[in-house]
Amino acid sequence: MNIEKTLSVQKREGCGKGPSGRLRAEKLIPGVFYTASGENISVQAPVLPLEKIYGEMGHTTVFNLEIEDNGQKTLHPVLIWQVQFHPYKKAFTHIDFYGVDLEKEVKLVVPVEFTGIARGTKLGGKLETYREKVALKGKPLSVPSKIVVDVTTLDLGKNITVKDLELPAGVSCVTEGNAVLVSVISREAAEAEENAAI
Repeated sequence: MNIEKTLSVQKREGCGKGPSGRLRAEKLIPGVFYTASGENISVQAPVLPLEKIYGEMGHTTVFNLEIEDNGQKTLHPVLIWQVQFHPYKKAFTHIDFYGVDLEKEVKLVVPVEFTGIARGTKLGGKLETYREKVALKGKPLSVPSKIVVDVTTLDLGKNITVKDLELPAGVSCVTEGNAVLVSVISREAAEAEENAAI
């Protein structure tokens, strides 16, 4: 599997509120690249390409970070680690990238997406979702960005657990295997759960 996307950034010199504020006024977002070897490199990323790659990659897909420093460009496989947003505007204020070794396993929390209409709901049951994320471990390019679970054949009183997930070769689940992701429960049980929560 190849890395398809690249974000071009520049190394930055100034740190602190003043320089960071000036960068944001110029549509540049301050950030830090944490290398796989433990080095920290301050960078600045253009807003629009950053928004686009964040929308496509999220926190679970590897892409290349191209860092320009005095005319020299270097390429690094990275994941987005942490993102800070403005308290009321939908705008980036800071971003952290971390470098990955493509041959070493990483642990990532990925979303679970449920599709289909469960058979049990047609018999009067109610679909209950208990977990929408799971932790996976594997080489960075092997870990899927999300896991899709088809609930179509799920009958009344049945559930799907973490150990039922179909994962790519070389990828394992860190989350406890017996943890229930989704189930179809009777209306009576659903009402009892709701009353107990009140």
